Amino acid sequence: MTLAAENCITTALVDKAQPVIDALRESSLSVVTAESCTAGLIAAILSHAHHAGECLHGGFVVYSKEQKSASLGVNPALLKSKGSVNAEVALQMARGALHRSAASVSLAVTGVLGPDPDEDSNPAGLVYFAVCREGLEPLTSMRIFDYESPDAVRRGAVAYGLHLLLEVASQ
Repeated sequence: MTLAAENCITTALVDKAQPVIDALRESSLSVVTAESCTAGLIAAILSHAHHAGECLHGGFVVYSKEQKSASLGVNPALLKSKGSVNAEVALQMARGALHRSAASVSLAVTGVLGPDPDEDSNPAGLVYFAVCREGLEPLTSMRIFDYESPDAVRRGAVAYGLHLLLEVASQ
């Protein structure tokens, strides 16, 4: 991919981040992310939006099962029995991030970028999301991104995560 193409992709994602930041600000909310397969890219993209400093607390990058437990309190027995790519883990990540920060909204993402299945035989492109907001029921979602590369899956997961954040921030 050329630098120009990469810049277009980044610009498109930042364009999706601005309405999220605006909605968070309008609702006096703040956000923290808990990211596995996106490796902090959602928080990074949010940081490019105008006024992000008013509502972005930061993020947890928890790529390994061990780090999911250590940083976010994900149950090690759950990780051992069901792996790290499922709705329960995404929800525990989101709850853990919310509990361990001053934010009022959290977004968690865990999935398989590919090109191969993960160690638990989950297919490439499988991604789970969870959003927690104080006072509301948590939202969980699963998507299968059928893209040609791990980077394309990552970008799809970032875009969909921003969509979910906007939905929850606008409630």
